[in-house]
Amino acid sequence: MNKLSTTFGTILLVLGCFALSPALKAAREPRQPTFTQIDVPGASLTVANSINERGDIVGPYFDGDGNGHGFLLSNGSFTTIDVPGAIFTIATAINIQGEMVGLYFDGDGNGHGYLLSNGSFTTIDVPGAIFTIASGINSVGDIVGDYFDDSGLRHGYRLSNGVFTTIDLPGAGAFGTDLESINSVGDIVGFYQDNSGNTHGLLLSRGIFRTIDVPGAAQTFTITVNSRGQIVGTSVDNSGNSHGFLLSRGGSIAIDVPGAIATDANGINALGEIVGDFTDSSGNEHGYLLSSGNEHGYLLSR
Repeated sequence: MNKLSTTFGTILLVLGCFALSPALKAAREPRQPTFTQIDVPGASLTVANSINERGDIVGPYFDGDGNGHGFLLSNGSFTTIDVPGAIFTIATAINIQGEMVGLYFDGDGNGHGYLLSNGSFTTIDVPGAIFTIASGINSVGDIVGDYFDDSGLRHGYRLSNGVFTTIDLPGAGAFGTDLESINSVGDIVGFYQDNSGNTHGLLLSRGIFRTIDVPGAAQTFTITVNSRGQIVGTSVDNSGNSHGFLLSRGGSIAIDVPGAIATDANGINALGEIVGDFTDSSGNEHGYLLSSGNEHGYLLSR
């Protein structure tokens, strides 16, 4: 698996004996991508799930007693997110307005989606479902996720203007359809398993499903699509090792935190900033922020 690499070519125009000045060449040199580790203070495990264009980051963490909470990291400060009365809370996504969605378990162990907007929590339950997850939210407040019906079958859904629409990939195997993210133009990504148990990413755009497979990967999980159509997720190679990936401009870049034994890419904003989680050599899990260092995002090596 190739390490994350960005190659920014600098075009030198030589006219007669003229050349670009050192100052101009330096101005055109891109900043290098930078990984920043994210750990909620006192947490035994931290995962970064989503980042918006303001740089706000959300995800789940486990405290020292093994209890699960959501978190918001904004302007360098952490805020714990707990649905009132819940025994476990996960934050999955945040939009530009700061609205958050996620999953919580009530006192009876039942799973529900939630929306946190203007300081108020709203429970999200697909009618008739025994378990609902809210996974993604876009800038206009449309929400996607998945749910389990009373037969235990998984389905994707979209919640728009108070109306639930079930979304099932035709021909998906017994695993069903898992929807993870929706962008500002309504493109949706997620994943499914075929009848052989192999996992593939999916993109639903303008009513058409497209299967996504990272070249050379045994399994592909597409997790987030931003407003520019860039997609991040996690692939699993033939040795069972997981790597983050970025799909952009028709090409694929592997994302591996240096020194990590496993890396997942979970979220990307319109600026090309990526968040996810990695497992270090001691088996500890941390969140990370990957900044591209370029205002136009990542350019791919050819």
